[in-house]
Amino acid sequence: MRILVTGGAGFIGSHLCERLIADGSEVICLDNFFTGRKANIEHLLTHPHFELVRHDVTEPILLEVDQIYNLACPASPVHYQYNPIKTVKTNVMGTINMLGLAKRVKARILQASTSEVYGDPIEHPQTEGYWGNVNPIGLRSCYDEGKRVAETLMMDYHRQSGVDTRIVRIFNTYGTRMLENDGRVVSNFIVQALRGERLTIYGDGSQTRSFCYVSDLVEGIVRLMNTEADDIHLPVNIGNPGEFTMNELADEIGKATGRKIEIDYLPLPQDDPKQRQPNIERANKLLGWEPTVPLSDGLNKTVEYFSGRTLR
Repeated sequence: MRILVTGGAGFIGSHLCERLIADGSEVICLDNFFTGRKANIEHLLTHPHFELVRHDVTEPILLEVDQIYNLACPASPVHYQYNPIKTVKTNVMGTINMLGLAKRVKARILQASTSEVYGDPIEHPQTEGYWGNVNPIGLRSCYDEGKRVAETLMMDYHRQSGVDTRIVRIFNTYGTRMLENDGRVVSNFIVQALRGERLTIYGDGSQTRSFCYVSDLVEGIVRLMNTEADDIHLPVNIGNPGEFTMNELADEIGKATGRKIEIDYLPLPQDDPKQRQPNIERANKLLGWEPTVPLSDGLNKTVEYFSGRTLR
């Protein structure tokens, strides 16, 4: 099978490329290297079934493939707010281009959506049927609303043109190959702890997140792409339902790094969700999927990765 992975040199994309190669597929990794890094896929460059293409999904491309995983888009606030207009273009024009490609070559396409489509949720935990609570004009809306439009496009191409689509709503994911400067809480905490700095928590630390290790996420995504079911085109939550406050996460980081943790509390950014937890009943029923890596194990692996890097 010939598979295209957009954003394939990124944090999640590089792990997905590895998995698909291991499964015996031919993989085309497409990336513009805004947040992706060659170091993430360097070990794959000499593999006979791996091909790297430097390209931006906002521009059309012609390829012959059987499946498309559309992961291309900066996913942390630091990066997607750097150029919000480009973020919207990536989510909208990029998705249109990939759907157009899927339609032309009759490929199955999976869209990497996000739990951010739920915004600052009133429903807790969040099911796929929840429509969300999103600010359409806030600082985060370039990403949140961009992903919501991408989901709309996926459903409309499926209904109108018969494109074989999948939508995965990815909740907070962590693991090796995260960027140390991406502003996400796990990488922030680990880098600060390893440097002997005080941890930065925005708000009072009572807000919650659910953290899924990257290998668990990739397993769920691959299962979703390759599962057949009547309602498979509707969104599926993939995430770890274990819920932790930021204060609890700081304690776990202290254990994983062996460092004494001190905390600076700063004001909460605009529209930052107060709680986030996936309901994964649909993923469990449709895909037979549930996460297997406990937070402590995943953090140990991630700390080991960051410890082996030069932290700048």
